Amino acid sequence: MEQRVLGRTGRQVGVVGLGAWQLGADWGEVSEDEAVATLNAAVESGVTFIDTADVYGDGRSEQIVGRFAKAHPGLTVATKMGRRMEQIPSNYVMSNFRAWNERSRRNLGVDTIDLVQLHCPPTPVYSTDAVFDALDTLVAEKKIAAYGVSVETCEEALTAIARPGVATVQIILNAFRLKPLEQVLPAARAAGVGIIARVPLASGLLSGKYDEHTTFAADDHRTYNRQGEAFDVGETFSGVDFATGLEAVRRLAPLVPEGVTMAQFALRWILDQEGVSVVIPGARNPAQARANAAADSVPPLDAATLTAVRAVYDDLIRPQVHHRW
Repeated sequence: MEQRVLGRTGRQVGVVGLGAWQLGADWGEVSEDEAVATLNAAVESGVTFIDTADVYGDGRSEQIVGRFAKAHPGLTVATKMGRRMEQIPSNYVMSNFRAWNERSRRNLGVDTIDLVQLHCPPTPVYSTDAVFDALDTLVAEKKIAAYGVSVETCEEALTAIARPGVATVQIILNAFRLKPLEQVLPAARAAGVGIIARVPLASGLLSGKYDEHTTFAADDHRTYNRQGEAFDVGETFSGVDFATGLEAVRRLAPLVPEGVTMAQFALRWILDQEGVSVVIPGARNPAQARANAAADSVPPLDAATLTAVRAVYDDLIRPQVHHRW
């Protein structure tokens, strides 16, 4: 698998990573055996970067990933912190950072976490000097090797990129979220900040496997967060109305090369965007993990295809999402 530098961490990672939200919660039940099998399949396929969070299954994902990583040296494991209590600016202080970090290090079974990201905190946090001073302290104490942020909006990303200690920015980037291409990716490239592309398949919409009759389990965020009832609606289907997303996928389908799945096409589109360090599709089973990793072997998309993707976005998706995130 192609390797790229993960921003200011200086680490080389495979361009297709694994998002481990599915292995914790909120996507229906995944057994621990199935989670480990999924991790095995990903790593066997060239994945070297795994992204988790302390809130995924309230630590379950971190624990599973930590045990797995201990048996597979050489992986880069990133986690996130800050969403296990109310997301208000006053909670983003050193005492909480220490408690959250201690819990994550215990869950992961490590002394130093490779990368810790603030997990979509309130917008004012990105402009608070004391927040980044605290993170710098954790680096100096070797509790974390590097830190980054996970953001909801492009403005938050740009504010974070201007911080000299921020190694990475995790942002929603896919064929339904083109706004980061305008300013965020160029700014990150100029600053040497890594871009971790999350929600790459728009919660599965860009897999091409859904239709008007598709339903999801009650414990799946694609059921209970369609209007943003639990967290930012942009995290579910990238904030796109389900019916609109289905129509967009139908228009994109003729662009998919022969022998390539819709999901692999969507992942390849992301990898072709200059400045992306790693894309982190989730997977609930080994077959999905292998198929996602195979997107690396899809040839780069030509200019006409990239233009056609943008045309679908401009026509159907832009009115719903471009002004919001």
